[in-house]
Amino acid sequence: MRSVRRCSRAGCANPAVATLTYAYADSTAVVGPLATYSEPHSYDLCEEHALRLTVPRGWEVVRHDGEFTPPAPSVDDLTALAEAVREAGRVDRPVEPPADVDQLAGRRGHLRVLPDPLAD
Repeated sequence: MRSVRRCSRAGCANPAVATLTYAYADSTAVVGPLATYSEPHSYDLCEEHALRLTVPRGWEVVRHDGEFTPPAPSVDDLTALAEAVREAGRVDRPVEPPADVDQLAGRRGHLRVLPDPLAD
């Protein structure tokens, strides 16, 4: 299931609707529709940041003509969500304890109580 991607700008929690990619060899910033997958060398932007993007002197911005719209959920996303909800709600699903429960029960914690040297 695809989660909602957020704007890459610090402090912005708006949903991403555009992808920014830099072409360093051409001194160009390309702002286009939201890419299908998040790429390591590109940035997801909300509509406000996609429209207000500025670049250094000598660089060019190539912007998508038209409106930026958030991607609609696909049938695959909705099907995956429905299956996850059904699986979580099954009463016959066994709940298995973690494999190392026995080791954790006998383990001594890392915190200790130290006596107060001022208390008599």
